[in-house]
Amino acid sequence: MRRLLIPSLLVLSLVACDRGQPPAPPATSTPAPDASTGPAAPPVAEVKLTDVVETTPDYVIGITYPPNASRYPGLAAELKAYADAARGELMQALPGRAQSDSGAMYELSLTFSELYATPELVAVAADGDTYTGGAHGNPLIARFVWLPQQGKALKASDLVTSEAGWKAIAGYVREQLHTALSQRVDADDLPPAERADVIKSAGKMIDEGTDASPENFAQFEPLAGAGGKLRGLRFVFAPYQVGPYSDGTQHVEVPAAVLLPHVAPQYRGLFAAN
Repeated sequence: MRRLLIPSLLVLSLVACDRGQPPAPPATSTPAPDASTGPAAPPVAEVKLTDVVETTPDYVIGITYPPNASRYPGLAAELKAYADAARGELMQALPGRAQSDSGAMYELSLTFSELYATPELVAVAADGDTYTGGAHGNPLIARFVWLPQQGKALKASDLVTSEAGWKAIAGYVREQLHTALSQRVDADDLPPAERADVIKSAGKMIDEGTDASPENFAQFEPLAGAGGKLRGLRFVFAPYQVGPYSDGTQHVEVPAAVLLPHVAPQYRGLFAAN
């Protein structure tokens, strides 16, 4: 019997950031590019984020946003768009419930939580689950990394722009995932033949899910380091990307030393040099 998932409302406070704009430099000044320079995104209308708790005989929906997430309208718009899309998929699937023999309620559980906040960078995680029939729910996993001073998202494809860079990062991540796979299989103490089959099938998923393209590394989290700099990034992989559903969400931390040679110049200042 499947356990009903109804999210508790999570209250996480955003770190207050100084939104004051620095004085404009003299006309003769040409500042070196860094994460806070460059053209700002067009202004976005204010978006109000409101927690959702909706219960009917057919479905349950629970969506929770961080308090004060509306401070950054562009980021708030992205969070709301993600939540609206998840809710839309549930409602689109709802007619199929009447044809199901199980009678199980459809569910959407989604929590947004703050991971990191400085004047230069803000990161929010979306974690949840949606159930529209079947043996288990479908995980909802997304990461939103925002540049407040530019008013835009930091995408993996902008952070690293070269094919060689993604090959280096993918190679590091793949090695860590294969090592973790071997350790899990060894802990299960499987017969040799079964162990070989698991290593082969799961290893293939790892290799395919870490192909050297930014799309495979789109979900990442900043790792706080000393002096307000990042010590690295944690790349997050949803179930089925680099392993079966039973392996759950997997992640690999990549240190700044591995990343920095490949990070675009305007974003290198976000990371610790050593």
